[in-house]
Amino acid sequence: MEIEIKNGNEPDPVPVQQDERTQPSIPDTLPVLPVRNMVIYPYAVTSIVVGQPRSLRLLDDVLDDDSLVVIVASKDPKSPEPGPDELYPVGCVAQVLQTSSRKEGQLNVTLQGLEKARIEDWVSHEPYLRARIEVLSEIEPEQGDIEAQAVRNNLVVTFSQLVETLSYLPDELLQAVAQTKDYRQLTYLVSSSTHLEVHEAQAVLEEDDVLAKMLKLIELIHHELEVMELGKKIQAVTRGEMEKAQREYVLRQQLRAIRQELGEDDGSQARVEEYRGKIEASGMTEEAQAQANRELARLERLPEASSEYGVILTYLDWLVTLPWRQATEEILDTRQAETILNEDHYGLEKIKRRILEYLAVRQLRQQRAKQAENAEPGQGVRPERQGAILCFVGPPGIGKTSLGHSIARALGRKLHRISLGGIRDEAEIRGHRRTYVGAMPGRFIKALRDVGSRNPVLLLDEVDKLGADWQGDPAAALLEVLDPEQNRDFRDRYLDVAFDLSSLMFIATANVLDNIPGPLRDRLEVITLPGYTDDEKLNIAQRYLLPRQRRENALREEELRIEDDALLTLIREYTREAGVRSLDRRIGALCRKAVVRIAERTAESLVVDLPMLKTLMGKPMFFYDLAERTGLPGVATGLAVTAVGGDILFVEASAMPGKKGLTITGQLGDVMRESAQAALSYVRSQAGSLGIDAHFFEDQDIHIHIPAGAIPKDGPSAGVALVTALVSLLTRRPVHHEVGMTGEMTLRGQVLPVGGIKDKVLAAHRAGLRTVILPKRNEKDLDDLPESVRDSMQFVLADRVDTVLDTALIEASD
Repeated sequence: MEIEIKNGNEPDPVPVQQDERTQPSIPDTLPVLPVRNMVIYPYAVTSIVVGQPRSLRLLDDVLDDDSLVVIVASKDPKSPEPGPDELYPVGCVAQVLQTSSRKEGQLNVTLQGLEKARIEDWVSHEPYLRARIEVLSEIEPEQGDIEAQAVRNNLVVTFSQLVETLSYLPDELLQAVAQTKDYRQLTYLVSSSTHLEVHEAQAVLEEDDVLAKMLKLIELIHHELEVMELGKKIQAVTRGEMEKAQREYVLRQQLRAIRQELGEDDGSQARVEEYRGKIEASGMTEEAQAQANRELARLERLPEASSEYGVILTYLDWLVTLPWRQATEEILDTRQAETILNEDHYGLEKIKRRILEYLAVRQLRQQRAKQAENAEPGQGVRPERQGAILCFVGPPGIGKTSLGHSIARALGRKLHRISLGGIRDEAEIRGHRRTYVGAMPGRFIKALRDVGSRNPVLLLDEVDKLGADWQGDPAAALLEVLDPEQNRDFRDRYLDVAFDLSSLMFIATANVLDNIPGPLRDRLEVITLPGYTDDEKLNIAQRYLLPRQRRENALREEELRIEDDALLTLIREYTREAGVRSLDRRIGALCRKAVVRIAERTAESLVVDLPMLKTLMGKPMFFYDLAERTGLPGVATGLAVTAVGGDILFVEASAMPGKKGLTITGQLGDVMRESAQAALSYVRSQAGSLGIDAHFFEDQDIHIHIPAGAIPKDGPSAGVALVTALVSLLTRRPVHHEVGMTGEMTLRGQVLPVGGIKDKVLAAHRAGLRTVILPKRNEKDLDDLPESVRDSMQFVLADRVDTVLDTALIEASD
């Protein structure tokens, strides 16, 4: 760049006086000398430093001529050699008064501004800039103008305040300003003596109305005074904080010296200093840091023998060891996550898809984080959610807990498991107040301290088995933890400061959704995991269970092989479950039997086929006698959902002499008992159309029984099975043994939709049923069934009880 300013960022202010010499005539074409970080005004005498070769060449030429040059400010102060497009269009014609050598290659140049001029056209660029100019005139108010006089006085007063504030401005400058009567000259004197940004100074120069110039200067000086006043306040506050810190340091040093003189151990003070450093380094919130410092101040005043001393130390230990800022870096690679999930689990496509969606959102959010920072904030008051709150509901052994481990591995996060089964004290969730002896934080704060990360995957196992008693309701305490609108300010009773849980990924598991209280269930994103089909169990056994049991029992692959038909028989006749937990144990038993044979050297390997399976495992443990159970009239096959998955149940009806008695047994709940009464009422009301004697109930008692009496049963979905059993009994028409059914019925004979269709159909498939009667409005649930199950079974969609009876009952002629 051509110019440096002599005194830092400002030229030396010089009182403006009209030169006694005659002002030279200004030609139409002049050399142009660019300057940076400053603007030259008419009347002002300014010293600058010139160092660029082309600028030195320019000065040599003008000194040989009339010593006139146009001074123009550069728009970009970083440009080394600005061109015409980088210069302001309005500058000042100046006369070079004096030059002197400063050091090698540089000149001190003294200039006096003459007139304001506009560059009309550029004549040449080499060896330096040269342009055709137009001298600009300015509109000056008349001397008797009252408004102009008032503005002038205001400008002088405002400038005097600035001179009093800035020590480097001399008092003589204020006298010169007060004595200057010419409005234009006064304006340029104040402008050249005030620190203005380049664009502000240029705006003052370009303004043609002198009165407007003065008003603009008043505004700029007022702004400068306000900035300096604020700077003084900030400096005073900073000085006060520094003095307070120095005073505390001196007092602590004196206290340490007093203790040393008294012969007291300085270990307590060293401990206090250690915790003070830990508090500063922990990165905790301002609220937590203030609380920690208050407790530390109490600790400093207490003797070590005090009972409170240990309580405060324990509390501070919890505060400084929590991961306030420490987070695990996530693996936001959807392909890698999908590979890990497929390696660990077979099927479960819905959950895998949900996890991949979560990862994709996190990945896209991270990619667009910079764009989001530049965007204007939204108008909503709800904070942005970071974590996820999922609930896996399904029967035991389906893989809910192990799926949580796989999700943590896929995300690259740490995992902590909290077993909620049987918890009855809400303090396990919220922590104990420190007023109690032995008080501790709740399980969530403990989990975060144990994993050392603020964004782990937290597995809440068996959330449906929470209890409640006089100690409180843990499910109610979980509402704050699992609410994305509240958990960023979770307040444990022991800590009594807010901790942000919004970055955690919560995964709850449950067997029965109905056991979870409604408000808590509303905060969970429920994903239902139905039971496995036989084909899925076969694949899981081949890919996961058998290889794992071989490893656990030190067997090589060639030392134990189980045929596919033997595995299927093991699944169907030796286990009855929706998951694969019992199947895993049965495969483990086969592995142990193979180990015994190899250890006794009776065989080098074992191949398990059907005959060998029965030899090793004994007689089958489970079988379905459908034909035998439904061979007589009065027995229908219903479908149900239990805590361990879907199952079939037999509804038996029997008649005996009596007088309108209805007996219901099988440990049925109130809803199921009402369904039985509704079924009997429907049969009596439709007796004529069903081919039943209208007075059959006058001299008979009806007994309805559902076997497995030790197991409680309830729900409305057995309605159609109850009607079918009664009609079968009274018409002496047996029910097809390969037909199962589910659905709620009304007194008008409508069939209403029910839940758990997938579990029920899978149970029917395992039991060997070939036809399943479902409510018509449950047709959409068939899409969730595996294709192999849909292809191997027939589904009858009924909206009336008549359709159910026509499908289920064998014709009398049969």
